[in-house]
Amino acid sequence: MKVFNTLTGQKEEFNPKGKTVNIYVCGVTVYDDCHIGHAMSYVLFDVIRRYLEFKGYKIKHVQNFTDIDDKIIDRANQLRISSSELAEKYIDEYFRDMDALNIKRVHVYPKATEEIPKIIEVIQGLIAKGFAYESDGSVYFRVKNFPGYGKLSHQALDDIMTRCSVEEGKKEYPLDFALWKAAKPGEPFWPSPWGQGRPGWHIECSAMALKYLGESLDIHGGGQDLIFPHHENEITQSESFTGVAPFAKYWMHNGLLQLGEDKMSKSLGNLITVKQALEHYSADAIRLFIIGSHYRSPLTYSEVTLRAAEVGMERLRQATRDGGGSGGKGVLDSEPFRRRFVDSMDDDFNTAQAVAALFDLAREINRTREENYDVTGAQNTLAELAKVLGFTLEEPKRPPLETGPFLALISELSQDSSQAPRHDPAMKVEELIQLLIETREELRKDKQWQRADMVRQRLIELGVALEDTPKGTVWKRIL
Repeated sequence: MKVFNTLTGQKEEFNPKGKTVNIYVCGVTVYDDCHIGHAMSYVLFDVIRRYLEFKGYKIKHVQNFTDIDDKIIDRANQLRISSSELAEKYIDEYFRDMDALNIKRVHVYPKATEEIPKIIEVIQGLIAKGFAYESDGSVYFRVKNFPGYGKLSHQALDDIMTRCSVEEGKKEYPLDFALWKAAKPGEPFWPSPWGQGRPGWHIECSAMALKYLGESLDIHGGGQDLIFPHHENEITQSESFTGVAPFAKYWMHNGLLQLGEDKMSKSLGNLITVKQALEHYSADAIRLFIIGSHYRSPLTYSEVTLRAAEVGMERLRQATRDGGGSGGKGVLDSEPFRRRFVDSMDDDFNTAQAVAALFDLAREINRTREENYDVTGAQNTLAELAKVLGFTLEEPKRPPLETGPFLALISELSQDSSQAPRHDPAMKVEELIQLLIETREELRKDKQWQRADMVRQRLIELGVALEDTPKGTVWKRIL
């Protein structure tokens, strides 16, 4: 099994330190609802964890909450509530969203505000070793005292200086970063040896990872936007404090979700929340949309792709749901598909290829079942491997279809088609859909392929997928 390591820039054999794989993934800053960009990262690391468990590893998975931060303070002040009240509200919302996406809860969810003693301990240790210094009630890390600074992002100090903005403050060197921030009027604060203040962002994760997972982790993960400066600074602080390197053996970073040309983020305001997405798509479809690409690749939010994912999930459900065949012609061997799945996931968690193996298996189940093969074992394999990817295969709860959009489509076809479907406005939705299926068949008989495909596509947009079978065309709800 191989894993791509951001630190070395190459795939490496996966050899964890012990019997338990320690995983730390950077969590959310809790001042608003989670968006699909957050879901992308946590779905991907959920799949990584599930696959490692499938391979027989024991896991200890830690993911923090940043519950004190400039953005939290600003939002709380706008709402005239305390920072802690705001943070707790969105921690609760986080769990609702992730549970709805079938993301397994990690083993420990530490909060920055509850880890102040550990944070102060680490800062004191860094000062004692000459890696940090106090300045006007704040504490900064001496970047020049850590020779390996830039090794994760593969940058030299001079290059970083020319390309990156730096924190303001009374610092010895522009790239020195805050470990402890002196209190400002109206902000929450905690007592410390350097006066009242609060922790910097980077030191939180180092302190929490060290406390719950030890001096050296197996996997440290997060989005690619965290490589610099956050994860770079984590390495710098942690290895300076412990003297142990590497801080994490494998650094894994997922690609970012884009909405148009920019990454989806709260600060840019170009986001679709998890709740909004779940109003239109099942959790399985959202998960398929995310893992249909390799985890290190960027992903662009697309309604078309999500609708296609919903159709795809119905194919998988159908393959596991319907009867297993009589077995009169033999038994479908699913082992080649299992090997493809495992080989794909062993190659740096290539979920795109693993998903392809599942769909090929589903197609074979549907084909051979019609030929009276016993597909029961293959169905069990499909369900088992789908679960490894976090799919529930449950029928999504959907609101009833309304007649209006289907009547509008029939009306549109009546205006510009010789196959004008005759209908009664009092028809039920099911009757209207069947009428549109018959209209499509007439268009195909007349070799009006483009218009027939248009009917099929418009039905998909309305939440209905068509499947052409030897016994005729059948339809299924997908939205």
